[in-house]
Amino acid sequence: MDSSNKAIVLCGGLGTRLRAVIKDVPKPMAPIGNKPFLSFVLEYLQKQDIKEVVLAVSYKYEVIQEYFKDSFLNMDIKYSIEKNPLGTGGAIKQALSLMNSDCFVLNGDTFFDINLKNMTLDNSKICIALKKMLDFDRYGCINFNDNFLITSFEEKKFHKEGFINGGIYLVSKDIFKDFKLEDNFSFEDFLQANFKLLNAKAKPFDDYFIDIGIPKDYNNFKEYVTQL
Repeated sequence: MDSSNKAIVLCGGLGTRLRAVIKDVPKPMAPIGNKPFLSFVLEYLQKQDIKEVVLAVSYKYEVIQEYFKDSFLNMDIKYSIEKNPLGTGGAIKQALSLMNSDCFVLNGDTFFDINLKNMTLDNSKICIALKKMLDFDRYGCINFNDNFLITSFEEKKFHKEGFINGGIYLVSKDIFKDFKLEDNFSFEDFLQANFKLLNAKAKPFDDYFIDIGIPKDYNNFKEYVTQL
């Protein structure tokens, strides 16, 4: 099955841990040089042949709307606006209602330079892009078997090595169909509770990965961009 040419980007982050280094803007709008972090994510999607993007927005969403409007780099941009807090799961569920097919889901505060065409669903409801890491304690781990089916999730603790959730998913349009869910729920908790029912699949990558959630990594990405 071919990969989708549609993507949802989660842009609801408050950026509380970045307040020391950025102004009072949504986290994906944290400035990198003369443009927001989110523009790097969208430029990446355009290079990956994505044609249609839904930005799932909440906090100060007008800042994002004003900057990207309804088209960016010839991609159609739509907005899924949270009127009430929905959590990552509720935000994805609402944004999926604007999609008519399977699509990618990305975090608006991470950059993972993978080839999206290498992600497929086959018989799964979700494929999760994983990043191999060494000596880390900021993330939980995801384990998988020889068929790349996910077998377990491990909590955040020190790991000598392991695979972390890279924050890019290929999801089936009907991923939530068989579940009774609150309006506000965590997508990560939903995955951990239901990965077997979803036949969840892992796809490991070793490409460049950064999560700008803390000042150190935000500054690391600024440094990385100057070397491109």
